[in-house]
Amino acid sequence: MQLNQLNDQELITLYLNGNQQSFETLLKRHKDKIYTSIYLFVKDTETAEDIFQEVFIKIINTLRNNKYNNEGKFLQWAMRIAYNLCVDHFRRAKKMTMVASNDSFDIFNVIECKEDHIEKSIIKSQTHSKLRTLIDKLPDEQREVVILRHYADMSFKEIAQMTRVSINTSLGRMRYALINLRKLMVEAEMAM
Repeated sequence: MQLNQLNDQELITLYLNGNQQSFETLLKRHKDKIYTSIYLFVKDTETAEDIFQEVFIKIINTLRNNKYNNEGKFLQWAMRIAYNLCVDHFRRAKKMTMVASNDSFDIFNVIECKEDHIEKSIIKSQTHSKLRTLIDKLPDEQREVVILRHYADMSFKEIAQMTRVSINTSLGRMRYALINLRKLMVEAEMAM
């Protein structure tokens, strides 16, 4: 049986029946997306690794205690756990987070780019860099929705549940984020 061809729920069932490899397959399937979203919130490799480990400890404990509610949305559930642990981290540290890249990580390097023309690649890199700078200037709630929607591929309903606001609030935050990004783009062009 090829474990990587099974869906998440089938892997969970196998794990609960003693198949450790099935959990490893589940972890490999989702680790990049979960870790990267954690990193985007905390902006520190060591902290992101610690929170990532906490996420999977919580997942294992929940599975072993038969408290996982099979809704067929393992990734969204894991992302909710990761998000809550990031919020807890900032509550403890009383810090505010900003989305930014540093020398060791760049979100746009995660997105596949199959351009063969070097000039296009350079222009795209410069555009992404400018966009990251503009996203950093957004209010926290708007920046959070942009990350969860466009990086974590979460629906507005999932974002609303995770951030404990209404769907309309999530949609509004995205709307204002886009309006503010447009204003910031115009201002950036004027400054050049």
